[in-house]
Amino acid sequence: MHTVTIVGAGPAGMLAAGVCAARGNRVYLIEKNKVLGKKLLITGKGRCNVTNSAPIEDFIANTAVNANFMYSSFYSFTNKDLTDLLEKEGLHLKEERGGRIFPVSDRAADVRNTLENYATGNGAQIIYSEVKDLYRKNGVYELFLSGGKKLSADSVIIATGGISYPLTGSTGDGYRFAEGCGHKIIEPKASLVPLVTKEKYVADMMGISLKNVALRLISDNKTVYDDFGEMLFTHFGLSGPIVLSASSHIRDDKEYFIEIDLKPALDFKTLDNRILRDFEKEKNKDFINSLDDLLPKRMIPTVVKLSGIDEHTKVNSVTRTQRHTLVSLLKGIRFTVAGKRPVSEAIITSGGVCVKEINPTTMESKLSPGLFFAGEVIDVDAYTGGFNLQIAFSTAYLAGMNA
Repeated sequence: MHTVTIVGAGPAGMLAAGVCAARGNRVYLIEKNKVLGKKLLITGKGRCNVTNSAPIEDFIANTAVNANFMYSSFYSFTNKDLTDLLEKEGLHLKEERGGRIFPVSDRAADVRNTLENYATGNGAQIIYSEVKDLYRKNGVYELFLSGGKKLSADSVIIATGGISYPLTGSTGDGYRFAEGCGHKIIEPKASLVPLVTKEKYVADMMGISLKNVALRLISDNKTVYDDFGEMLFTHFGLSGPIVLSASSHIRDDKEYFIEIDLKPALDFKTLDNRILRDFEKEKNKDFINSLDDLLPKRMIPTVVKLSGIDEHTKVNSVTRTQRHTLVSLLKGIRFTVAGKRPVSEAIITSGGVCVKEINPTTMESKLSPGLFFAGEVIDVDAYTGGFNLQIAFSTAYLAGMNA
């Protein structure tokens, strides 16, 4: 019987174990944490956005790094294949805004439990131990575990994740194993990570969450990326889904600005008329007390300061020029990107095992026969919306089928 050892029991590892065991292999799934899928439990704010309902072409378009490498994976194991498998295993799913697919229970733990049951139900054996070293000798892989234990395997699937959220066990072990087998590692960097701004006044708006705003990422006076959705102000800068996606487009050697349109549904003239109506209603009030219908209360002092209009100016004294300055501000409040938060705070890691050294139709190493890769350890990453987890599942399926 062919023996396959899978290192790392995150979403990729668990799915690969189930697929591989279902094909009659002896499968060992090794996890160094005391629970499986530790990082999975915190994805999607603990709700777990498992995939997206978009067509496969959109998955390619939403893959920021090495999209072409993913063609075989995405088409071999589609989002529909994934949802069918999870539903068959008893996990009920629902679709939300933007095509995001979540468990009906809103519990990431239910996704983890379903994948664990899929793996063990097909015969995979779980070993709770840390792989200290891995090498190939006489066509067989030797894995040295904590406590002096040793395992031999005909094939190995590395599904250890990246280096984001190291407290969940993503500490870069897979990179070391891959390098030991001759693979090149593209330097791991933070992707889908909050952004630090030069403007310190963001701290005054800390905790304010905005929905239905438009974001533009600008460099060299050109729009590099734009998006629409939710964002969050923090003590250091900006976060939230649209900011995290924008971070994927930021390269270290350029200057970037984030521009937020607080009222994207209204063009300049319509918003100006809306403010005129509000001002008419509040004409005897101070300017700072006239914006309650327009903005979150805690955001108003900052916007008033940025507008340059004295907060105690009576609304009926605000000039047309001042009002237009306010409209322009609301349609494009600008922040200077000072940098990204540390990779330890990133949702995913950009970088990893070089895709040129992996067969995209099987996920097998081109350098070390019988060695396979799945998930975030590979140099592929995508935007938010369930696309990264689908990368994990699709690559895991191919690895599991071919190991």
